[in-house]
Amino acid sequence: MKLGKNKLGDYGLLLTFIVICIFVSIMTPKFLLPQNIRNIMTQISINALLATGMSFVILTGGIDIGVGSVAALAGVLIPGFCKYFSELSPLSYVLIGLLGSIIIGVICGGFNAIAITKFNVHPFIATLGMLSIARGLAYVYTGGKPVFGLPDSFGWLGQGYIGPIPVLVIVMILILAIAHVILDKTVPGRYIYAVGSNEEVAKLNGIKVHRIKFMVYIISGILSALAGVCLSSKLVSGQPMIGSGYELNAIAAAVMGGISMSGGKGKIINTIMGLLTIGVINNGMSLIGVSSYWQTVVMGFIIVGAVSIDQYKKAQ
Repeated sequence: MKLGKNKLGDYGLLLTFIVICIFVSIMTPKFLLPQNIRNIMTQISINALLATGMSFVILTGGIDIGVGSVAALAGVLIPGFCKYFSELSPLSYVLIGLLGSIIIGVICGGFNAIAITKFNVHPFIATLGMLSIARGLAYVYTGGKPVFGLPDSFGWLGQGYIGPIPVLVIVMILILAIAHVILDKTVPGRYIYAVGSNEEVAKLNGIKVHRIKFMVYIISGILSALAGVCLSSKLVSGQPMIGSGYELNAIAAAVMGGISMSGGKGKIINTIMGLLTIGVINNGMSLIGVSSYWQTVVMGFIIVGAVSIDQYKKAQ
């Protein structure tokens, strides 16, 4: 009987996902159209980058609520730089975006990591500070105005296709695959789980806990910055207000997928299921005609429900 319960827990989200898909497809036949399926995959791609970085952080027992603001900062700085180079190829803009994301992500993630590991600031407070700092810098840089005048080739990353597949979807798949390999197949991945399971035991086993925390916050920073670049490419403009509330979607995807808020448990494959479920819920509500305000309410209930289930499982 115990095995049956475990199996039910393992496949609970998958069953929920299937039920939601059936319900939405009954409510609106447009849901199952290939174009809409492609739209769902494109829509979740930005959140997938943020949720992947968030998963790394949560697995160590931390949190990063500044991901949306870091995305906004990168989403204006890099377009602001690229607008002065209008003759470059799409690949050149992709390389600039990747390099810029690494630089901005290392700076922002490193700031969080230093505050947390060197000054013992709680992750929530440290990343709350980054939420304000990065958002403020985005507004200071732009003066509160969008960055326009970008060349059309800048939009290839966010709007382009390789064959029938959107480039954003390909980027998402690559990032998720790399994250899966790191967490499941490498020594640093095992250390991440060890730190999240019991930090003191990890220290006694010779694991450099501070180094692991540095790594996960920098990964989160880089993926947040990359998400901002992808979003600015999709819009072909830099918007200082983008990413507002995106941290909630990232947390919801990770926790709903089974990443434990207490750390040490969960896999990227679970995060993928969380992303797909949230994507289908949002898309389905939009097709049915539910307002975006109610979608935000639903997302709040999803987060509370997922964390409650996580705590209930932990108490068993």
